[in-house]
Amino acid sequence: MICFAEKDRQDVCLTQGKKTYLRHEMIIHETKYLGSFPDVEKCPNTEMPEYAFIGRSNVGKSSLINSLTGRKDLAHISKKPGKTQSLNFFLINEKWMLVDLPGYGYAKISKKQRTKWQTMINGYLQKRMNLQCAMILIDSNVSPQKIDIDFINWCGMNSIPFSIVYTKIDRLKPAKRESNIQAFRDALLEYWEELPREFVTSSINDEGGEEILDFIEEVNKDFVY
Repeated sequence: MICFAEKDRQDVCLTQGKKTYLRHEMIIHETKYLGSFPDVEKCPNTEMPEYAFIGRSNVGKSSLINSLTGRKDLAHISKKPGKTQSLNFFLINEKWMLVDLPGYGYAKISKKQRTKWQTMINGYLQKRMNLQCAMILIDSNVSPQKIDIDFINWCGMNSIPFSIVYTKIDRLKPAKRESNIQAFRDALLEYWEELPREFVTSSINDEGGEEILDFIEEVNKDFVY
């Protein structure tokens, strides 16, 4: 069974006989670093929903996390890919966990280290019971990459809920941006009958961040551990 995150849901009220859709905007007022862990068995035991952020090395993951949380230094930004080497846990608003996972596609490490990281990532995604969604980051500046498609298909085959987050859209003109994103959608549709939930983001101008937080807030409402 292929599984992915549900689309946004909205509350409905009646105003003068007409439907009005209310948007719930999450405000992050507190973030707390809980620690970095080498494997899923050593991760903290919580009864909170978790959202994992992962993508190919140098996809802009740290910048996006900092933009979402309004913190410039929550996730370390480096010009050298592969700096995230553990499962990094951040408690958000005392209500949910943001988990920063190592990137995949890192070329400048040993085969042994690459295998170790992959085992750690797979173990977390497959075994973490309170994982609500893996936010898979895709660089909108490049053509579809096989490693991204393979990882998404692996998540599907393992029934891991996920959404797609396109990054760095500020670097492209609108026409080129849409062309690149559509090319990635077309590549996915070679394997999928329908597309998962997706977000289009820029860490420079904070575009797309509110939509991601709204999605998380809506999913949290139905979370039962």
